[in-house]
Parts: sequence; C-alpha cells; structure tokens
Amino acid sequence: MAYDIERYLNIRSAGGPTFGPAGELAFTLDVTGSTQVWRVDAPEAWPSQLTFHDERVAYASFSPTRDELVYAKDVGGDEFWQLHRLAADGSEDVALTDDPDAKHQFGGWSHDGDRVAYAANRRDQGVFDVYVQGRDETGEDADLLVAGDDYDMLAAAGWSPSDDRLLLHESHSNFDADLYVVDVASGEVTHATPFDEDVQFSSVSWTPDGDGIYVCTNYGADTHYLGVLDPETGDVEEVASGGDWPLESVAVDHDSGRLAYVRNVDGYSELTLADADGASLDEHPEPDIIDGVVFGLSFDNDAERVAVSASSPTENGNVYVVDVASGDSRRWTDAATAGIPKETFREPELIHYESFNALEIPAFLTLPEGDGPHPVVVDFHGGPEAQRRPFFSSLRQYFVDNGYAVFEPNVRGSSGYGTEYMNLDNVRNRMDSVKDGKAGVEWLAGREDVDEDRVVAYGGSYGGFMVLASLTEYPELWAAGVDVVGIANFVTFLENTGDWRREHREAEYGSLAEDREFLEAISPVNNADRIRAPLLVLHGANDPRVPVEEAEQIVEQASEHVPTEQLIFEDEGHGFTKLENKLTAYRAVVDFLDEHV
Repeated sequence: MAYDIERYLNIRSAGGPTFGPAGELAFTLDVTGSTQVWRVDAPEAWPSQLTFHDERVAYASFSPTRDELVYAKDVGGDEFWQLHRLAADGSEDVALTDDPDAKHQFGGWSHDGDRVAYAANRRDQGVFDVYVQGRDETGEDADLLVAGDDYDMLAAAGWSPSDDRLLLHESHSNFDADLYVVDVASGEVTHATPFDEDVQFSSVSWTPDGDGIYVCTNYGADTHYLGVLDPETGDVEEVASGGDWPLESVAVDHDSGRLAYVRNVDGYSELTLADADGASLDEHPEPDIIDGVVFGLSFDNDAERVAVSASSPTENGNVYVVDVASGDSRRWTDAATAGIPKETFREPELIHYESFNALEIPAFLTLPEGDGPHPVVVDFHGGPEAQRRPFFSSLRQYFVDNGYAVFEPNVRGSSGYGTEYMNLDNVRNRMDSVKDGKAGVEWLAGREDVDEDRVVAYGGSYGGFMVLASLTEYPELWAAGVDVVGIANFVTFLENTGDWRREHREAEYGSLAEDREFLEAISPVNNADRIRAPLLVLHGANDPRVPVEEAEQIVEQASEHVPTEQLIFEDEGHGFTKLENKLTAYRAVVDFLDEHV
C-alpha cells in the first residue's frame, strides 16, 4: 500500500553518537519533532531524553572525565549557536554562552575535562575569534586566545594530548584551508601548513604523542589520503591511501593510539579500524556495518568500541557500536519507521552517464515498482562542494512509493571524486554543472521506464539555484520546479549572506568586485522570463546563508510568466527542522506536483 507523506516525515533518525567516560552513550534523535539529546546505556535499551527544547539541538559532546556534555542550540534556524553544559542525567542545564547575535562553534573538551574551546564571532560578525573557557564559567569569563582579524573563518579543531596546545583550522574557501597550532599559555601561533598550493583538510586530529597531526588531505594529490603532518616542518607523511577514492574522516583515541577512518567509495562508506603504527593497519577485521554512509566516529573510554552514525537507502539513521577487536557491530538505537515496513523501501542504482566534453557524471536512480513510464524527480544536492550519497531519505522513499522515479546526479563540482572534478564548476564554469543536469535528463529520456514529459527539477540551497538555472536555461525539459532555500540572484546573495561567509563564498562563485557582470548574467532572477514550468518556492525567514529575499525576488519575477507558489516559514532558517513545518512544506510539495505533474 502507498503511505501518506505525513507517515514518511515521521520516520525518525538517530545520530551524532558520543561516548561518556563510563561507557554511556548520548546521541541526537528527532522523535519529539525537533532534534534533542538522548542517552542509552545498552543496545536497543529504552533511551532517556536529556533536553526538552522546542528548538533543535545540533550536536552533543561528552566530557572525557565527568558525566556531562556540551551541546549547541539555535533559535528559529538562525544558526547563532549557543553552547550549554548538560548533566548526563539531564538534571542540570547551564548556558556556557549567551550571546544571541553570535555564532559559537565548539572546538572540543580538554582531556582533563576542565576547559572547552570554541570559535565565535562576538566582536565582529565577519571575524571568528578562538576562546578557551572553564567548564563552570560563562561566556563573559572566557579567555580570548586568538583574535581572528587576520584569518579567514578560524575554528578550534582539538586539544593536544597534554592540553597545552590547540589545533586551529582556517578556511579560506571550500577548496583551500590552513592549520595552525597555538600555545594555550602564551597565545603564540605557529603556522603548520605553509603550502603554496590550495589544500583541503576534511578531518584532523592530534597523534597520541602530540608531535604530529593526523590529516585527511589532498596535499600533493587529487584525492584525500590519511597523512601525519609535522606541525614544525610542514612535512606530511602518508599513512593510508584512499586510492581513487577519498579518505574523509579520522578519529583517534590518544590513550590507546587506536584510530578509525572512513573512505568514501563512489558515495558508499568503508570504515577501517587501525592502530597508530601504520604497519598494523590491516590487523583489525573489517567492521560489519550496513552498506551505506557512516559518519560521527566516537571511541569509548577504553577504545575497545567505536560508535558511528549510519544509514542506507533502506535503513533510516541509527547509532551502531562496533567492537574493535572483532569488527562486530550492534545497533544501539531503534529509530522508528512510522510503521512503514522496511522491505517497502527501494534501493537506488548507481549509474554513470556522459555529459558534454565526455565527462562521466555519477548519479543514483531509484525506480518505483512497475514498468512505467514513470514521472521523475531530478534532485540536485546543495553545496556546491557536496555529494548525494546513499543515505536514507524519507522524501525519496515517498516519491518512489507514489510512482515517481528519483534521479540524484553528482554534477561536476561535487565532492567525493577528487579535487580536479570538484573544481570544474568554479566561477566562470558555473553553468557547466547546469549542462550536466541537462545531460542527465537527456539520458533519462532514452529509457523506456521514464516519462520525459513529466520531469521535475527539485533542489535545496545551491541545489535550489540548480533548479532555477535549469528552468531558465533549458525550459523545454521540465514539467515543474521546486526551489527550497535556493539562490536566485548571486549579486544580492553575496551582498546579504552572513558576513562570515561572504569572502568564503566569493572564492567559489566569483567576487562582486571582479565578476559582477558575469554573476548578473547567470542569475536566474534576471532570466525568469524564460521559465515555462510551474514553480514552487519554499524558504525560511531566518536563513543566514541564503537570505529570504532570494525567494521573494524569483517569485516576483516568475509569477509574471508561470503559475508560481511561495511558502515562507517565519521560525525556520536554511531548511526546515521542526516537524510541523516539514509537514506543511512537503505537503505543499506533494500537492503542487499532484496538480502539475
């Protein structure tokens, strides 16, 4: 039987695991309608809810020495994260920061559990400073360790094993970063990556001896590998190669020296458990984990177990605990599927199609039952340096259960396929990714099980731009478009996005000073008269990334030419986090497509 969209949106997801010092496990779960912190002490035991906010919680991190956690919460999707200290039984909740106009990014507990580090843009919204604060202090008592005036988007990235130094991450753009080491006592900063080339660091962590830094990096390579960086010399020694596929995250237990890292193989995760000595990397058995996407690595206090978040196209998100010695895993959480049998969930097929200049584009195609021809939703991911991966999506399963095929292309500019591929859409090559979307539709049109007259462009954030640009550049291909928090005008987007993001985004899209004419030319709002398909636009009024004016502009222009609907949520930001709003938003999507497709 087919289920209503409300049932699918009530499918739950558990993630963000963090082990406590006594083996207790905290995680985030969205069962109440907004993501909160929960705790469980045994596999599939009844969990305890620890936070009870109407607003979402982004993540939680257990103290290494005490039964307490730090978590982050914002208001109305504004992303001005405030940090709280929470007792592990939920009995005490103390605000560590209370500056609602500033964004606080947690940088980790000290190993003794007495201090926390974080970055915040309190002094100037365009500048992130790094602070150190005692666990029992408030934000007013925090010590300003490094002023960020001379840095781009500075973040704290972890304490050294001896707690005398902090690792700092500076993000110049999505494709270029630097690492620094700061002496906590003196504030002296050492530049650890004085490289001439653009370099990425997808994950970093101190080595157990504190002399080096594990880095997942593309330094000197096209794909990310696991290396050890010497912060004194800047030398990087490779520890594990990803081959043709990137290593994307690493976690280290400083007491035992054990590490866990994840390799991204065409979107699917491969988890490896290892010792610090590179010679013993193959001695641990391959973990028995579901075939999908793994993230959020957390060792327990003895490094005998590692907790991960995992999901697959047919398994909603849950927390699994892997035994390091045997590789066996057990699911510790039981996020509900709203009564929908898992056997009804459909697996995608990983395909590759050829775009212009013979570039192979990877994509996931999920087909409903029956021979078709089926209408198809082309779902563009955001980013643009992101990747559509085989994780669980309740919306994908709803579409497929109701007769739509879902096509998810990783157009040029996506991450996961190497540095060269990721940079193919930068600045003046922006519209090449839109051409890849066109090539995908043409590939679909060649299939007998797809109805080429009922193709929907769907996407959020940068994916929203892909929707709007696809409708303006290739209007004949589309039966409808759904733009969720998308960019309609690159000029006004760059002018109005958060101060801390502008320079970062200009490196990818082009600068207002040098590329304004080009940005105006490719902005969908300036070409809205070409749109021929009905358009639905959804946005959050508090969006700090893509301001709501982007939605208002495209609706004003497109409504002169095609049926256009707009839905703005006053208590949401860059996407929809509250269940009530999700129900309203995606019911509107369903009704819109039922009418027009």
